Amino acid sequence: IMTTPQELVACVEKLASLPAVYHRIRALLDDPDSSVHDLTEAVASDPGITARVLRVVNSVFYGFPGKIETVNRAVNLMGMQQVHDLVLSTAIIGAFSGIRPARMHMTRFWTDCVFRGLAARTGARQLGLADPERMFVEGLLADIGHLVMFQADPDNAQIALETANSRNIPVHEAEQAVMGCNYAEVGAALASSWHLPGGFAMAIGAQLMPALAGPHVTEAALLHLANHILATDEAENPDEAVLERMDPMTAAMLEMSVEHITSIRAAVRNEKSAVIALFFPCRG
Repeated sequence: IMTTPQELVACVEKLASLPAVYHRIRALLDDPDSSVHDLTEAVASDPGITARVLRVVNSVFYGFPGKIETVNRAVNLMGMQQVHDLVLSTAIIGAFSGIRPARMHMTRFWTDCVFRGLAARTGARQLGLADPERMFVEGLLADIGHLVMFQADPDNAQIALETANSRNIPVHEAEQAVMGCNYAEVGAALASSWHLPGGFAMAIGAQLMPALAGPHVTEAALLHLANHILATDEAENPDEAVLERMDPMTAAMLEMSVEHITSIRAAVRNEKSAVIALFFPCRG
């Protein structure tokens, strides 16, 4: 039976939603008359989010000097967009914490998501993009389609995975054949249904073929790159393998070289365990 990405997302939406405080912050960000004070009040209204924002701001993730003890100072240092991105990443992890499909290794799933997020963020920094934190969130979300698929239709998701392995074809091709849609489309549908900022759905949906992302082609290209850096992490010559596997147009557009990839991978390996501990403090 062929399903649409929207049908799969609808199954999960009953279980996972973003907290009210995120929607408040999003509305403030979209409102040209809102102030840092408004944003500070919104964050401070949720003690859990406040604790997480302060924990992350005081970590290697940002590397600010000196201890930051108040939300007001954090917001002033980070700016409204970065606070939005940080609250969104912790909100996504919180929203899905109750979803644990039987056939998914959840610790590994989130570890890989953090890896992708860091790879996309580091790539964005190398390119000198204005908001690399946004790429962390997009990388964190890039594979969320798989979580939805394994929750909503675990049997077919498993069949697609086994088909990809036995036939040695990309998993998205097997998903298309078995289920009628792939994880990138499902992730894009979730980003749309959650009303995330416009570029999210486009970049996530186009991560397999970044040229389809229109104005968000650079974001999609960074997700494409991050996917391949993760996929090759245990290969013999991983950085060369990335360039061999990437869509050639995307590699050319990002002006990716083996040296660039080596430095991104080194940065991710260096930060990964600290960032996982930061976003998943309760997990070993």
